[in-house]
Formats: sequence, C-alpha cells, structure tokens
Amino acid sequence: MSTMHQEDLWEDLRTTALLGTDRRPLPSATTTPALAAAAGAVDRTDPAAALLELAALVTVHRRAGLLPGPGPQPTAPAAPDERPALPEAAARRLAVLLSGRTTGANTTGTLANLAELLPQWLAGARESGYRPPPALVPALLDAARARSELRGDAVALAGPLGRWLAEQNPDWAYVRRTVTDNQAAAEERTWHEGLFAERVTHLTRLRRSDPAAGLELLRGTWSTERAEDRLLFLDALQEGLSEADEPFLEAALGDRSKNVRATAAELLSTLPGSALGARMAERAGTAVRLVDGRLLVTPPTACDAAMQRDGIAPKSPTGRGERAWWFGELVAATPLGHWTAGFGLTHAQLLDLPVTGEDGDEVDDSWRDDLREAWARAAVRQHDAAWARALLGPAPRRTGAARTESAQPAGAPAKLLAVLPPAERSAWTAAFLQTHGLGDAFQLLGSCATPWTPPLSTAVVAALERAAGSGAYPWSHSGVLGMTERSLSPATAPAVEALAADATPDSAWAETFGRLAGTLRFRAAMLAELAEGRTV
Repeated sequence: MSTMHQEDLWEDLRTTALLGTDRRPLPSATTTPALAAAAGAVDRTDPAAALLELAALVTVHRRAGLLPGPGPQPTAPAAPDERPALPEAAARRLAVLLSGRTTGANTTGTLANLAELLPQWLAGARESGYRPPPALVPALLDAARARSELRGDAVALAGPLGRWLAEQNPDWAYVRRTVTDNQAAAEERTWHEGLFAERVTHLTRLRRSDPAAGLELLRGTWSTERAEDRLLFLDALQEGLSEADEPFLEAALGDRSKNVRATAAELLSTLPGSALGARMAERAGTAVRLVDGRLLVTPPTACDAAMQRDGIAPKSPTGRGERAWWFGELVAATPLGHWTAGFGLTHAQLLDLPVTGEDGDEVDDSWRDDLREAWARAAVRQHDAAWARALLGPAPRRTGAARTESAQPAGAPAKLLAVLPPAERSAWTAAFLQTHGLGDAFQLLGSCATPWTPPLSTAVVAALERAAGSGAYPWSHSGVLGMTERSLSPATAPAVEALAADATPDSAWAETFGRLAGTLRFRAAMLAELAEGRTV
C-alpha cells in the first residue's frame, strides 16, 4: 500500500467517525496484504466497534512505517563562572534561608522569619563576589521570582548559570530583564518589554548612574504611557534631579492628569533655582511679612489658574480651611533661601519669631503651626540639613533618672531625620528612645541606616528592657520588634540573652527575648560565614 493510499484510508475512517456509521459505511480495505488480512478479520457485526478496530490497525500500520527523525541539537552549556565558590558553611546557610526552615537545635519558632534575613545574606554574598552551588540556583531564582526586591542581588549571584537556566524556563524570564552589573544588555529589553515595576526600577537605577540618559529614556515613551504610569515614572526623576530636568517638568505642569501635574510641581519645588520656585517666592512675599518683630500671615484669598498650574489644588483635602491649605502649599514650595535672605535672619531666628494672623494683634498658634509644618515639608523636599536640624530641635536627653522635655518637632520627624547624615540620625533617635521609649519610635528607627549603630542598638535594647519592666505586652511593640530582628547589631546578642534569662520563665517577654537573641546569633554566624573566604 502506498503512503497516499494509506492516508486516503485514514481520512475515510475519520470521515465515517464524524458522520456516524449509520450514515456512512465502513471503508473497504484495499491495502497491503498484511493489513488487508488483519482488516478482513475484523468483525463488522457492530459497525461502531469495527470502526475503532480498523482505526487501531491503520494507526499501527502508519507508525510502523515511520523513520526516526533527527535528534535534538544539544544545548550549549552555560558560560563559565570564574568567581570563587561560596564557603561550605555559607552554602549550607543559603539552603536554610531558601527553605525557610532551621535545622539542628534551632527550630523555626525560636528564630525570626528567615525570609526576612535573605535580603541581607544576598547583599553580603554579592558584595563578596561569590558564586552559589549550582544545585541551589533554581531555588534562588524561584525566591526572586516571588519577591521582586531580591532580583538584583539574586540574578547577580546566580551569574551565568542563572541566565542560562532562564533561557530554558519561561518562569524565570525576569532574569533576562533584570539589570545587574554584568548584564547591561538587558537594559533596552527591560524598558520596552518588562513589567511596570521592573521598568520603574530600571529607570530609577539609570537615573542614579546617568540622570541625562534616564531623562531621555523617559522622553522617548512619555506620550504613550498611561497616566498612572507617568506618575510613578515622574516620581523616579527625583533620583539625580537637577536643573537639567526643569524644562521637562515645566512641560509636565500642563499634563492632563492632575496627579502628574502635582508631582511635577513638587519636584520643581525641590530645585531652589527653578522658575516655579521664583513664582512661589513671589506669592510667599505677600503671604508672610516681617512686621515689628513678628511674622504676619496673610493667606491667599483665592486659588487662581496660575496657582493651580503650579500644583496647588483648589480644594483642601485636609480638615483645615482652603486658605490655610493654599498657604501651606505655597510655603512648602518656596525656596528656603527666600526667608533667610529676604528677612536677613537665620532659620533658627525665624523659628523663634511669634506669628500673628491677618489682624496682626495676637499671636496665632494655628498659623504658627501651619508655617512650621510647611517649612518642614520644604526642608525635606530641598534636602536642607540646617533647616531640618533647626525644626527637629535638640535631641531629648536624660539627666540621671529625670527626663528632659523637648519641643515637639515640626512636621514629620522621621522625614526630617532622613535629611541628616546617618550618624547624626542614629544619635538623635537613640536620645529620643532614652527619653520617650519605643511607643513613638517606629518611624524614627525606620529612617536610620541598617544595621543600626552600636549606640542606637544599645538604646533599643534598653528601651525593650524598660518596656518589659513596665508590664507592657510584646505585641504592643510588634513593629519595632520585627525591625530589631533585621537591624539590631548582632553584638547586642549577649545583652538580649541576659534579658531572656531575667524574664519570667515561659512568659511572652522571655519568648520574645529568646527569639530575638537566637536571630541575632543566626545573623552573626551568617555574616561571619560570608566573611570567611575574604580572610583567607
């Protein structure tokens, strides 16, 4: 039987199956003798059963005549990785962190969530220039697939093998879009093909290394981006922001999205020499005047079109009235140099002046608070450490057993702290803890560089001891406790272990201190293992 005849028979069987044996008779089998003999032996009493038997016979006949096709070409291996291998202990630690389970005497219940320690481990391993064991690379890529914040370090650590594996598994396609120190070729693909979060991350990184290139990249696709995407892309321009970005941001003041317009105005207000800053300073000259040793506040009476184009919303989203809202917005966008140069006073002297309302007779604390809060926002926007320091005031101090009171800082203290150098930030927060304890310290601690300095770590441990002694429950400080497990200096482990030993057995604080001490020991061992190869 020729191939054509065999295929014709197969098509006849298919047609009969589709139409039904009651509407179309079974095909006759005029084929090779062997197939004809087998087909002739089929019982055709039941046409449906006979159809299935004939189909089975023809299938076997067709397959028996097939020749083997060419085998697949072997895949080229991954490029060689010349980096030194992880020390054995560090490799075991990585396996533990990726599995989320501890081994040996330690159990999961006595340690922090290991997933929260993985970013620290990855950053240390990347800095050390190690390559991971090949068997752990798939689990590493899976972990980074689920957590985008891990991708930069994870892809860099996975190296050539990770990129090779990503070519074989579409689940790891993000690897090809993740820019690392050794994968600059992924940049164009990331911007044009990546997920939105990956594009924002890429633009942010590019702005850090080459602000002009980042701006040009955004210009190229700006008109085609969605409004919600334009908003976050625009926000990424705060990295490396300079006067070179002003024309683009001025144009964005006319964007059809009000949120984009507001963000553009806020970014322009961080540039003291911008045209928007000059326009705001002119308005501020009318809104705040120095009269007889007092600051006289005369808030705007309307929000005209020019003010709205400069980012001031006509409707107040706060509980204060519209005039107070307009006043705060224009002061926050005014260059801080306008006040010191215009009034001939230092920022500290300005903060000490009494503030009066429009009548100019009585001190008005509400306008004073509005003015200080707006100055605080301006200090954060313009990264002015001198103003931030003055607005924060001196760090509170203990004198013996007594606590000294300090003025309430203007604005958001954590944001003002972020303007200060890291060491000063930590020292201020440590003093705050000594005076106020943990209750109001969560955001302040979050603004401090990690791992925390030894003085700040010591202050946190002392505050935890006072909280335990006061009868408070650990879960009332759960946010700070979670932060301590990631940020507290491992050198404080002995002090925390002592607190665990002194706590009432089987109490919540005993368990909390035991867990924290175990986590600190785990982190100390983790960092020591990564340093092992560097000391050889």
